[in-house]
Amino acid sequence: MDNRTKILDIAMNLNRVGNWAADGYDEKKVRIKTFLVNTSQYIQKIDQNSLDPSFRKTYDWFIKDYPKLEREGLKGPNDSLKWAEKMITWGNILTHRSKLLQGL
Repeated sequence: MDNRTKILDIAMNLNRVGNWAADGYDEKKVRIKTFLVNTSQYIQKIDQNSLDPSFRKTYDWFIKDYPKLEREGLKGPNDSLKWAEKMITWGNILTHRSKLLQGL
């Protein structure tokens, strides 16, 4: 699987998690936690050395932000709507910027 496909999988998970949290974190927390763990596993599979330089800055920014978002999501966000919005925003950014990567 190429990096672009992996990035799109990550983006899709972020959007799903964000939508579930916006609809009611407490009701979907088991599913949200499962997808956060899966997303972290996908992130570990990215070959960062082969990322296109035009995408690298976005990815570095995401990698810096994601661990905080993941921790917050695993413990239960203080403001689930705000947290959901951040997850959806990252999902949208990665989807849009993935066009800079080779693949598909």
